[in-house]
Amino acid sequence: SALRYRVAEEGPPDVRIGSVAADLGLTAGTGSGDVTFALESGSEYFKIDNVTGELTTGPRRIDREKLPQCQMIFDENECFLDFEVSVIGPLQSWVDLFEGRVVITDINDNTPSFPSPVLQLSVEENRPIGTLYLLPTATDRDFGRNGIDRYELIQDNGAGSSLTRRTAGGNPITRVDGLDRRGRSGDSGGGARSSVFELQVADIPDGEKQPQLIVKGTLDREQKDSYELILKVRDGGNPPRSSQALLRVSITDVNDNSPQFERSTYEAEMTENAPPGTPVLQVRASDRDIGVNGQVEYVFGAATENVRRLLRLDEATGWLSVLHRIDREEVAQLKFTVMAKDRGQPPRTDRTTVVLGVRDENDNVPVVEIRKIGRILVRDGAALVPENVLVDTPVALVQVSDRDQGENGAVTCTVVGDVPFTLKPAGETLLPPPPADEAFDRNKKKYFLHTSALLDYEAIKEYSVTIVAVDSGSPSLSSNSSLMVRVVDINDHAPIFAQSNVEVHFAENNGPGERVVTVVATDADSGKNAEIAYSLDPASNVPFYIDADNGDIRATGILDREQRERYELRVLAKDKGTPSLQGSATVAVQVTDRNDNAPKFVQEIFTFYVKENLLANSPVGMVTVTDADEGENAELTLFVEVDGADGKTAGEKVEGEDSANEQEELFSIENNTGTIFSAASFDRERLSTYTFRVRAVDGGEPRKTATATVSLFVTDENDNAPSITSPANESYTLLPPASSARTIVRTVTAIDSDTGPNADLRYALVGGNPFRLFEIGHTNGVITLAEPLERRHRGLHRLVVRVNDSGIPSLCATALVHVFINESLANATLVDAQVIFLLQYML
Repeated sequence: SALRYRVAEEGPPDVRIGSVAADLGLTAGTGSGDVTFALESGSEYFKIDNVTGELTTGPRRIDREKLPQCQMIFDENECFLDFEVSVIGPLQSWVDLFEGRVVITDINDNTPSFPSPVLQLSVEENRPIGTLYLLPTATDRDFGRNGIDRYELIQDNGAGSSLTRRTAGGNPITRVDGLDRRGRSGDSGGGARSSVFELQVADIPDGEKQPQLIVKGTLDREQKDSYELILKVRDGGNPPRSSQALLRVSITDVNDNSPQFERSTYEAEMTENAPPGTPVLQVRASDRDIGVNGQVEYVFGAATENVRRLLRLDEATGWLSVLHRIDREEVAQLKFTVMAKDRGQPPRTDRTTVVLGVRDENDNVPVVEIRKIGRILVRDGAALVPENVLVDTPVALVQVSDRDQGENGAVTCTVVGDVPFTLKPAGETLLPPPPADEAFDRNKKKYFLHTSALLDYEAIKEYSVTIVAVDSGSPSLSSNSSLMVRVVDINDHAPIFAQSNVEVHFAENNGPGERVVTVVATDADSGKNAEIAYSLDPASNVPFYIDADNGDIRATGILDREQRERYELRVLAKDKGTPSLQGSATVAVQVTDRNDNAPKFVQEIFTFYVKENLLANSPVGMVTVTDADEGENAELTLFVEVDGADGKTAGEKVEGEDSANEQEELFSIENNTGTIFSAASFDRERLSTYTFRVRAVDGGEPRKTATATVSLFVTDENDNAPSITSPANESYTLLPPASSARTIVRTVTAIDSDTGPNADLRYALVGGNPFRLFEIGHTNGVITLAEPLERRHRGLHRLVVRVNDSGIPSLCATALVHVFINESLANATLVDAQVIFLLQYML
C-alpha cells in the first residue's frame, strides 16, 4: 500500500506524521531491533525512528510557500514532499525500499497585501450610477480559508463599514461617503453629502475575489476631481491577517469602451532552450473607442516573478517572446494573465489567460546516483562490504534518472566489466505506479547492486564497479558512475607463533628491564585484524613483562636463581579485530647460575663425640656444607685447618703447639661427603677434646670460601678398673667393744680413670662378715657397725670389700679391711703378725 501523510507547514521539530511500520503492516519484529528502518531520502525535512518506524518532522522548518515544487501549484493538495524509507531485516538479510509522500498543508502565515501602498484609479466623469471599476487585487501566498476572505472600503473622513463574507447568490456591497448601513443620508460638518462610491466584490472563475468600485452618485470632475479612500483586505485565517492601501480615485473624462481580447484563453507550445528573442505568441485586443481612449497597451496581469523573468511582453504589439532560456526541467508550463489597457482616462482593461507548454529536448544526460543501502556503508565513493556476505546480497542502491521527458528520459543501465556484481530492479519492493495526475518522476529507476559470487579478501581486496546509463533520445546521451567496492577483511585468522614452546637460558643478577627473549607471532588477516598486541597471561604471575608491540619479554626486577631457577610464561598474541582472536605460546625461562653465593656450613660449630680406642682411619664425624649456586660454582673442596688444642688427659694440659701439629696430621676430610677421618686411635685419658677448623672452597671465579669449627669429644670406654686408694691391705682398725650400732668403722676409698658411668663406683662386702656385724655404704664405701658387739665378737675380723664401676662390662677391685675388736692394742705386735699371715694366706 502507498505511504500517504499530511502535515502542516511551519511546525516544530518532532511532530508525529505517522507510523510507517503500521502503515506497511509490519508488526512482528518491530520495536525489538530485529527489523529496523532507515530514511534513504527526505531527511532534510523528516526523520524516522529506526526501531519503531515513527515518522516525524526534522529540525528544519517547512515553509510551504518557499518550496520550489509548490511555487506554481494552485491546489493545496498538490504541495508535497516525497521520501524513501528502507526496511532492513536482521543482519541485513533482506532490505525493502518504499516511497512515500507527505502533503504539506497551509497555515495562515502570510498577510494579504496590495501591489502598492498607494493605489491609483481614474474614474471618468458622467458615468452612470452603477458603473463598476476594477480595483487592484491583493495577493496572499496562503490558500483556501487562509487566503483572501474580504475587503473593506473606508472613506477619507474615517467612516466606513466592513464587508461580510459573500453569501450565495449575491455580491456584498459597502457604501462610503455619507451613507449609513441602511442607506440613510447623514451629514458631516453640518451639510448633507451624497453617496458616490460603493465597494463590491465579485467572484471570478479562477476562484479569486475581484474588488470593484461602483459609482453610486453623480461624478462632476469640475466639482471634485479626486477621492482618497482606504482599501482594506483581510484573510480568513484564525486569527485573521489584514493590510490596507490608500486608494486615490481620479475623475477624468469619459472613456466608455474597454479593450476586448480576441480569445479568453490563449494556448501555445514553445521549445525549451529557445534563444532569447524567440517569438512565442501574440495576444490581440481591440477597443471601439478612438484616440487615446482606443489605444491599447499590453501588460502582465496575474503573473509570477518566474513568468516576468522568462518572458517579455511587447506593450504595443502584444507579442510574447523569450527573455531568458527556459529549462523544461525547471518550468514545464507557464500560466498567467495578460491585461489589455486603453489609454483613455480612466483606462479600460480586459484580461486573457495565457497557457504556454514547454516542449522537451534531449538536453540532460542520465544521472547515476549510488547510495548506501541498509548497514553497508558507502563513503567517498567506496562501499565497504564484508568478505563473508552471501551471494545475492544487496550492497548499494543505484538510482538512475533523466530530467527529460518521454523517450529522452527513458534510461537503461548496466554494470560493465568482469566483476562479481549485478543490477536488479528494486521495483518489486516499491510502491505501485502513481496515478497519472500525480507528479512522480516517471523517469527515475532504482536498482540494487547485488553480489553475484562469493567475495574473498585474500584473493581480491577491491573492485571498481562501473555503471553506465544510456537514455533513448536521438542522439542518445549517456553517463557513467563508478563505485569502489572495498572488501572488508573479516577476522577469521588467529595469530600464530613461530614456535609454540620456547626454551631460553637467562643469567641471574640481571639488570631490571633487561631483555630476555623476543617472541614473534603472525596473522594471516590484514589491517586491524592483523595488528597484534602481546601480553602475558595474568595467571602466570611471573616477574616479567612484555612489550605489547614488538614482543620483547623483559625482566621486571633482578632474578635470583637460588630463589627460583625456572619460570614458565604463557604469552598471548591478540589481534585487534572484532571479535578479537588470540594465539598463545609457552616460554620457559631457565635462570642460569652466577657465583654469587659462598659455601655455607649448616652449623658454625660442629660437635662430634667419638669413642676412645676407635680403630685408626675410622670416620669420626661428618660436616654438611652447601652452596646455593650450581655447577662449578657449587663444586666444593674441603680442608682441615688446625691452629691450637685444648685437650686434657688426667687433668694435665698438653702443650698447644705439639697438640696442633698432632691434630693436623691426625684428621683428614673427604670432599664428596664431608666425612672426617682419624689417622690414629683415641685415648680419652690422654686427650679428651680436639678442636680444629674445616674450610670449604667453591670452584667459581672468583672463588668463595667458608669455615666452620669442629669440636671432637672423645667419649669414655670402660677400659680402667677401679683403684683402691685406702685403706691399705696390711692395715687394721681398732674398734672398742663398747661401740654402738651405726658406729663408723672405716671408709674404703677408690678411684677410676674412666668417666661417667664407667667411673661410677659401687661398694659391697663380699666376705669376712660371718656375724653380719658390719655394713658398707654402696656409694660412699663407709663401713659401719650394724649390731651391738658381744664378747664373742672380740678379735681380728678381715672384711673383703669389692669395688665395681658401672661400665658394661663392669670392672672391679678388691680391698681387705682388718678390724680388731678389743679394748686396746697392748698386743699390737701379735695383731700385726696375724694380719700379715692372713694377707699371705689370701695370696
